[in-house]
Amino acid sequence: MASGGFPIVADPLADADSSASAVYPQLTADQHAVLEAADRYAREELYPLARRMDEEEWWPAEAFARLGTEGYLGITVPQTYGGAGLDLVSAGLVAEAFSRWNHAFGLSWLAHDNLCVHNLYRHASEEQRRRYLPDLCSGRHIGALALTEPGAGSDALGSMRTTARREGDHYVLNGTKMFITNGPIADVLLTYAKTDTGLGAHGVSAFIVEPARCPGVRVAQKLTKMGFRGSQTGELVFEDCHVPVDSRLGTENGGVGILMTGLDLERAAIASICLGVAERALQLSVEYAKNRRQFGRPIADFEMIQAKLADMYVGIETMRGLIYRVLAVAESVSALGGGRGTIHAQSAASVLYAAETMARVLGDAVQIHGGSGYIWESEINRLYRSIKLLEIGAGTSEIRRLIIARELLGTTYSQ
Repeated sequence: MASGGFPIVADPLADADSSASAVYPQLTADQHAVLEAADRYAREELYPLARRMDEEEWWPAEAFARLGTEGYLGITVPQTYGGAGLDLVSAGLVAEAFSRWNHAFGLSWLAHDNLCVHNLYRHASEEQRRRYLPDLCSGRHIGALALTEPGAGSDALGSMRTTARREGDHYVLNGTKMFITNGPIADVLLTYAKTDTGLGAHGVSAFIVEPARCPGVRVAQKLTKMGFRGSQTGELVFEDCHVPVDSRLGTENGGVGILMTGLDLERAAIASICLGVAERALQLSVEYAKNRRQFGRPIADFEMIQAKLADMYVGIETMRGLIYRVLAVAESVSALGGGRGTIHAQSAASVLYAAETMARVLGDAVQIHGGSGYIWESEINRLYRSIKLLEIGAGTSEIRRLIIARELLGTTYSQ
């Protein structure tokens, strides 16, 4: 990831002479370099793919290999295994920059790099790391997280029906996973299944499933979505799928700790997608307001438009501060330290605020664009259609509020 003097173009206040540090003082010089380089790469390489991805639900098959060559895969994985060896803040910055220019691609990247690769690195044995990470970090393989089921969304653990029965040196998996980002194209699936149905949520184990090597897993359907089109999402069916015991991640029945920590870090990271989308919406709105004329004047002259732009900017900058801070806090969370305490509440708060602020920003952006924003093929319409997933995925807004409230009440009443 080469750095340079390229301005962070998504910020309408930045110009060719402004340094990134003057705009975003929360970041270190190295983190600024990551953001600038990722922004430039996404604008030049990913933005040209966005329209076709949206119109055709098309996936650019060679794009991940190019990302690996450029060093944008395995951001948090040490260089020993082929990664970039950077921190979670840097990973969030890449997600932000990618999502400014192609949010569908940004989502697939995050499902690979955070939900699969980062979790695998933190919990895998040394042998598993050396077996799986180099191909995932190079882009030869694409990763996904297989958790959600047709009848188990918000209650992913308690309502899980996928089972894993041990038979000698293999587990036999049976069940269905739904709404799996990257599912139709994944080479490596971080999959959760019940290994002891009598233990409820504490009878879940995690497995590394390779569809090409584990007979019995198939893509039942590729789903067509309202937003984030092109990011491949599907239903996966496991029918007597044989997975070697040495592909289990962590201990048997130890999946709940892996899962809960992974969800906290996912929420902290996915908030960055909201930030990138909102930044791009503001940039497009400023440009449109300057160029669109009504009553003989640019609509930017009208105070109602100015007020909307100001509110959008305040929301984005507030969102940025919370997201960057929570990512920095998440860096110190131990491998099984999630699902409780400060990070549990803060990561939920980060994505809750980011998703709902993004929705307000996009609502104002479409209003500024007027009729042109209502047209399907417009960029602002494409951004607007991304709102709902980010209020639903990684735990709905309602679940996020419950997480925050329970942590607050638990802390209060235990004193």
